[in-house]
Amino acid sequence: MSLHSELGVQKDNTLTNAQNAVFMHNYLEALTLVERLHRLLLDVIKDEFERLGIIEVNPVQALLLFNVGTNEVTAGELKSRGYYQGSNVSYNLKKLVTLGYMHHNKCVVDRRAVRVSLTEKGRRIHEIVAKLFERHSQGLQDRGVVSLDGMEHITASLRRIERYWGDQIRYIY
Repeated sequence: MSLHSELGVQKDNTLTNAQNAVFMHNYLEALTLVERLHRLLLDVIKDEFERLGIIEVNPVQALLLFNVGTNEVTAGELKSRGYYQGSNVSYNLKKLVTLGYMHHNKCVVDRRAVRVSLTEKGRRIHEIVAKLFERHSQGLQDRGVVSLDGMEHITASLRRIERYWGDQIRYIY
């Protein structure tokens, strides 16, 4: 039972209101699941790194390295692309540069901006996370957790929600 189960539920027993109540319950459950999945993802990365004896990079930093990949990006681009809940992207980038996982250069066009790319050490972390995700992808399919069609449906639905929320922010005024 969700803490949100009474939210938006009206006492009218019409079919429409019942459907709205069910939709609202499922929407709130989906929001909770997305948040929990993100936290679990960080835990899975943490466990993998502990298993491999990698202690100087935390899960958020590992995701940053994974998301940079072979690109050269600014901190702003990383913030807009990634999901670094509860973290300071600038701090993590500075730490990764200090530890030798990233190169940083002033942007030619905007001298205030810094562009970052992975060093060889950073590419090794990227590869570890990529292999972890590949194993998970294969495991999800092999165990029948979700099919290709199911994954495409989940992804398409989440993109539509992302677009809807983005529109809510953009057109608030």
